[in-house]
Amino acid sequence: MEFTSIQDLTAISRRYGADPDYVIAGGGNTSFKDEDTLYIKGSGSSLAEAEPERFVRMDRRLLSEIGEKTYPEDPGEREKAVLADMMAARVKGEEHKRPSVETLLHDLLPFAFVVHTHPALVNGLTCSQEGEKAAAELFNGEIIWIPSTNPGYVLFRQVKAALDAYTKRRGRPGAVIFLQNHGVFVGADTTGGVEERYRRIMETVKTRIRRTADLSGEVSAQGCSDAVCQALSNLAAGKAVRFLRNNEIALLVRDRKSFFPVSAPLSPDHIVYAGSDPLFVDAPAEDAGETLGRLEAAWKQQVEKTGREPKIAAVRDLGVFGIGVTDKTAGLALELFIDAVKTAVYAEAFGGVRFMPPDQVDFINTWEVERYRSKAAGVT
Repeated sequence: MEFTSIQDLTAISRRYGADPDYVIAGGGNTSFKDEDTLYIKGSGSSLAEAEPERFVRMDRRLLSEIGEKTYPEDPGEREKAVLADMMAARVKGEEHKRPSVETLLHDLLPFAFVVHTHPALVNGLTCSQEGEKAAAELFNGEIIWIPSTNPGYVLFRQVKAALDAYTKRRGRPGAVIFLQNHGVFVGADTTGGVEERYRRIMETVKTRIRRTADLSGEVSAQGCSDAVCQALSNLAAGKAVRFLRNNEIALLVRDRKSFFPVSAPLSPDHIVYAGSDPLFVDAPAEDAGETLGRLEAAWKQQVEKTGREPKIAAVRDLGVFGIGVTDKTAGLALELFIDAVKTAVYAEAFGGVRFMPPDQVDFINTWEVERYRSKAAGVT
């Protein structure tokens, strides 16, 4: 590998990782490949803080063999076996690193550079009811659309089939893949080519957007010491709580119906950082006693139902609270909630939101690689 290639990969990783319009927290991943080796972002690491030595070197011959193997039908056993083979594909000396969960997808795309991100603007399309139809119209069939499916090996096989079909149909490989309820993959043989394709994607989607989320009028409290924050901290066994309200959130927390567009997960990143079960407490904000009583009852009922504590709690006419093991992770929960808010607003242009199917939400909540990513990010 030429020295400039890994430097280019580092630079483009930082470029998109530092831009919240594309990447939040530990989301997204990037890669460079030559004939023999794939250099891929490490799982749970930050693109904004990319360094050459943080990329994981993978043996492409061993990665290709994964696509030819037969794995168990049971999802848990299958993903365990695939993960073991992927770990075995690390180049000697890289055993202390863990490659991105989407390594196999990066290896599939026949381009030197691949950048995968989760822009709220694009996810307004991919997380919408009419996204597939709108994408076909907007991009004249130039993009590959992958219906919502479980990540890991199943997604890999689906993307491989779609890429093969696209190449056969058009006589050239597809360079842009939209993953429903997930994000976008962009490939090119230069970093400039990647940037140009992203520019076109964003500009094209913007032509259909009706409005953007009104995030002005923000009221926040770091450390959050009022009665509701204290009650949430007590219910969550002393976890950190942060509060946020802005003009868009004020509209969402008017009642349960208004909250619907953000009431369930839109993408895996929202689950990892903001949880899969946002809590909505239908209580009058001006009556502190009733609010606290309803909050406690709603919290206990949800934990009993889901087996998980919420990372996001919304109180009618008051605002939204992020809950985490640290103040930082409570803030991350709010960041990803706001990302969901922006996505939901963009989705209004494409028939409204389309949540992740419940079986896929359950898969993410129990998938070992996402638990690892959550641990690496410090959110569990």
